[in-house]
Amino acid sequence: MSTLVLIHGGWRGGWTYASVARTLRGLGHDVYTPTLTGLGERVHLAHARPNLDTHIMDVANVLTFENLGDVILCGHSYAGMVITGVADRLPDRIAALVYVDAFVPEDGDAWWTLAGDYFRKLAIDGSAADGFSVTPPPGPDPRRVPHQLAAFRQAIHLSGRWKEIPKKMFIYASGWDHTPFTSTYERLKLDPGWIVKSLPTGHGIIDEAPGDFLDFVQELTT
Repeated sequence: MSTLVLIHGGWRGGWTYASVARTLRGLGHDVYTPTLTGLGERVHLAHARPNLDTHIMDVANVLTFENLGDVILCGHSYAGMVITGVADRLPDRIAALVYVDAFVPEDGDAWWTLAGDYFRKLAIDGSAADGFSVTPPPGPDPRRVPHQLAAFRQAIHLSGRWKEIPKKMFIYASGWDHTPFTSTYERLKLDPGWIVKSLPTGHGIIDEAPGDFLDFVQELTT
């Protein structure tokens, strides 16, 4: 049995992983799907003005207070920022990192600096209502809520200890426009320290290719 902690991307909540979490639990794994402060069912905490540090602490506290070890820590999209920060603080608790079409930051990076012009404009336009939160881009799921602009703007501070994690996987989705992850994919597939996968899907890998996602994660549990 493995322990997996699955972190959702921007505008979403822990419900993103509901279906694959059920499958993984059915296979005997211990699975946690926390929701970041101010999002999902924790939207009522948005008034606290959470930022990237808040979200890193959200997940670090799950590992600490649940006393989790040998964790496979997985993050989608924006959550690549989060899981990197958690791994940098708690590398001894983490066995593997999985970046699901997600940002892989270095020290001093922010979502804002990595996302590219298209998504920076989306964030600027989407924050016009209150200046503090970014409305979700067009999409069918009514559960998405505004994402804190501070979380997108704040730079991450890393010591580099996250690079000690023995297994690191990057899953690239090639089938959508405006992807900011192509350069990351091209770089990491040449790095022997990474396991790199590619799928011809849109950004929503969990919804579009749950079976492939599960197969990739299962590789890390053996």
